Amino acid sequence: MPTDPGTGHDLRHHGDAEVRDDGSTLVDLAVNVRADTPPAWLRDRMAASLAGLAAYPDGRAARAAVAARHGLGVERVLLTAGAAEAFVLLARALKVSRPAVVHPQFTEPEAALRDAGHTVDRVLLRESDGFRLDPAAVPQDADLVVIGNPTNPTSVLHPARTLVRLARPGRTLVVDEAFMDAVPGEREALAGRTDVPGLVVLRSLTKTWGLAGLRIGYVLAAPETVAELERAQPLWPVSTPALAAAEACVSPAALAEAEEAARAIAANRAYLIAGLRDFTSHGLRVVEPAEAPFVLVRVPDAAGVRERLRFLGYATRRGDTFPGLDEEWLRLAVRDRETTEGFLRALGRALGA
Repeated sequence: MPTDPGTGHDLRHHGDAEVRDDGSTLVDLAVNVRADTPPAWLRDRMAASLAGLAAYPDGRAARAAVAARHGLGVERVLLTAGAAEAFVLLARALKVSRPAVVHPQFTEPEAALRDAGHTVDRVLLRESDGFRLDPAAVPQDADLVVIGNPTNPTSVLHPARTLVRLARPGRTLVVDEAFMDAVPGEREALAGRTDVPGLVVLRSLTKTWGLAGLRIGYVLAAPETVAELERAQPLWPVSTPALAAAEACVSPAALAEAEEAARAIAANRAYLIAGLRDFTSHGLRVVEPAEAPFVLVRVPDAAGVRERLRFLGYATRRGDTFPGLDEEWLRLAVRDRETTEGFLRALGRALGA
């Protein structure tokens, strides 16, 4: 697995590892997929698509629906098997010489770049700055820059105007907006912008709609970039049920439901953070303001706390696999109030409160 020789970060460790095997019975605060999804109407749409499995997938309707959702032409849309496939395509298809990845963030972009033979510059954001981006920290000659917004695992939402400052001729700017639909109003989104040179926006439908097992996402970029990435894709990369889901999830009714869910997540996140503040006397600190469906916390002996929480029935995401973080960090998914109350009681026991 790709690791940093200096710190041994396991770039291929993800939250699902916490709830496999002996973790399968735990309450899941490790994976950032919205609970109680996919909804029944979406399951029905996917089930109906099974009657057409004898035919090869035809992505034209789904591609057109995604394009219409963002006010773009279809030539600016590429459907992918989740955002993770898009990172692999970017790493293998684009001709870049100095890629830079802004950390802490989702580690698959760097892993994909390393697997493709690239040397990757890391731009490490600092806790003292609230993990906020200073565009001047990115190397001037970086010809590919990758950043998440809102960022996993910090839950920081960078202003769109700050991200746009990273764009310049000859540079590809990749903004991972996998969690943007969990932000009320999708404020600070760059999806749909055509005035930013070299902009590539990635979206995932797996988080809000509970489709991690289906693998569906998309790329929004200039037509020539989309064409280049599409040439690197295998034939029929997105399955018929995934195409049905993509078309359904960008419908007006689905977008309204996602907005309602985003507002519920914001309220539940505020409730979680308020409860976490009760443990500041035990050294726990929350990265704020948090804007994603998860929060990042620093706590002494985080590894021990995580193991005690597992014993008490709760899975959390270790933070030390993210470049820029160490063994004192945990990421917590936002859940409903009842789940949060149970977790806070367990956390109090794990901290000896």
